[in-house]
Amino acid sequence: MSIQRILPASRYSEAVIAGNFIFCAGMVPERTDGDIVAQTKDVLAQIDALLARCGCDKTAIVDTVIYLADMADYNGMNQAWDSWVAPGQAPARATVEARLANPAWLIEIKVTAYQG
Repeated sequence: MSIQRILPASRYSEAVIAGNFIFCAGMVPERTDGDIVAQTKDVLAQIDALLARCGCDKTAIVDTVIYLADMADYNGMNQAWDSWVAPGQAPARATVEARLANPAWLIEIKVTAYQG
């Protein structure tokens, strides 16, 4: 099995392709001045771009973990998520509350995709 690292840095790679699986690093908003809907849309756009770089798209996502700084943002996050996820292609998903590394981040999303 080959392993390909996408955008590797000293501590982590943005994605790792191992066999037919793509493991993406947790993605956080590049812009922190918006509310949860804006930050979620920002992160989802980054996921789209990273998956495209890996040769697939959001329909290949099989598993997602969403970290929210505050579960009070759950409905707002879902508003952005529901308009983004491909109809009939929703991945398995967990959503948890967590203290994120930067207090300005309201959300972090980690996805795993399959390009079989």
